[in-house]
Amino acid sequence: MGVLSDLEPREVFHYFEEICSIPHPSYKEGKLSDYCVNFAREHNLSVFQDELKNVIIVKEATPGYEAVEPLILQGHLDMVCEKESDCTIDFETDGLKLMVEGDYITADGTTLGGDDGIAVAYALAILASDTISHPKLEVIFTVSEEVGMEGASGIDVSMLEGRKLLNIDSEEEGYMLTSCAGGRSVECVLPVSWEEKRGVVIDISVDGLLGGHSGVEIDKERANSNILLARVLMDIGKIAEYDIISICGGSKDNAIPRKSAARILVEGENTEKILAKVENVAGNVAAEYSTSDPDICIRAKLLKEETVFVLTKETAEKAVLLIALLPNGIQRMSADIEGLVETSLNLGVVTLSREELSLRYAVRSSVGTAKEYISDKLEALVTHMGGKIRISGDYPAWEYRKDSVLREDMVRIYREMYKKEPIIQAIHAGLECGILAGKLDGLDAVSIGPDMIGVHTTEEKLSISSTKRVWEYILEVLKCK
Repeated sequence: MGVLSDLEPREVFHYFEEICSIPHPSYKEGKLSDYCVNFAREHNLSVFQDELKNVIIVKEATPGYEAVEPLILQGHLDMVCEKESDCTIDFETDGLKLMVEGDYITADGTTLGGDDGIAVAYALAILASDTISHPKLEVIFTVSEEVGMEGASGIDVSMLEGRKLLNIDSEEEGYMLTSCAGGRSVECVLPVSWEEKRGVVIDISVDGLLGGHSGVEIDKERANSNILLARVLMDIGKIAEYDIISICGGSKDNAIPRKSAARILVEGENTEKILAKVENVAGNVAAEYSTSDPDICIRAKLLKEETVFVLTKETAEKAVLLIALLPNGIQRMSADIEGLVETSLNLGVVTLSREELSLRYAVRSSVGTAKEYISDKLEALVTHMGGKIRISGDYPAWEYRKDSVLREDMVRIYREMYKKEPIIQAIHAGLECGILAGKLDGLDAVSIGPDMIGVHTTEEKLSISSTKRVWEYILEVLKCK
């Protein structure tokens, strides 16, 4: 018996539990992709799998729906993999440990992958059914959505007949998303130099932040652990000299980083005042972020004296300044839609190798020229410091369609089922609808999904009751002629 075997709708939670048992981090979705291919073959469905491991499954219309326009169902196979520091799960080999807490499903010590495992589960449950009425279905499962929508960018959809697409990658029931920001990944790279020195080693850690999705939750003004770490280092530099041995933070450019760490080398006579300075900064930061990040923890730990390689003074100064001073967070709010972020960027990942310091940003904007400007701004500042930028995973904004038949039908059905109006919304996060719309002329798309909390964090939860209601709603949408 599975952990979710008693939950309704059983068929959906059966497949969701199956998905959670199969490792599927970004770039490592092969096992789940193959599972979907095998599922299609077992159910005698047409299936296509490309070299990227994207999957398209086609199911013919049920009796009475042969003349209805085909409908595309779409979600992505990969998940953001975050875990608590004491969690031993290997995301490339292990399944998740699911738990039921009241109305919510969560995972023990890790992200849940409800984004977007629930879309795959819904689709598989529909494809497996012999009783659900529907037009011809063309189901798209993409890979690498969480790292720049590379699967959607690379997939060939020329064989598809449908021009109506139901994307199931949203996280709030009752909301219908009809447009989204475009985005790209920008990596800022600074060459580094090293020298050998002797001194006392101190570890500095920033932890306990809430983090979150860098699009959906950027407006909550939560702390960024990478930038806080640079702030600590800048404050230390006011009272004593130090050298950087290592620095790192975050794991995904589209997740607000929750923890970062640095190892520094100092002269022995300065250790006490440095430890006191870190404690002072920790108190100031805790007070500043007491509402948005109440559990912030900044610590310094004194280690032993040793001889190590450190960044040269010039390199270290540039590194700290870049992390601390490059733009981050909301850059502009929409002038047209109240409360909508127009342009933002998130410093998600900081890594330091023997050759370079890497700062990875997720840049988002619903205005293409603004996205370009932010990238140009990063490039100008980094180039001035002797570095360069690398751009990848560029995807267009999904523009609002005024004449959407699909949206009108879905609003009508929602109103009939729940006796209230759904909320039509634009979102600052990226969705694959924009990319697919560029490949399928005249595509009419809407994105929905059940309630989820804490997406992209270890606090991620999926509402059981909402999953059931959205399932029932999707079945009614499928019956629409």
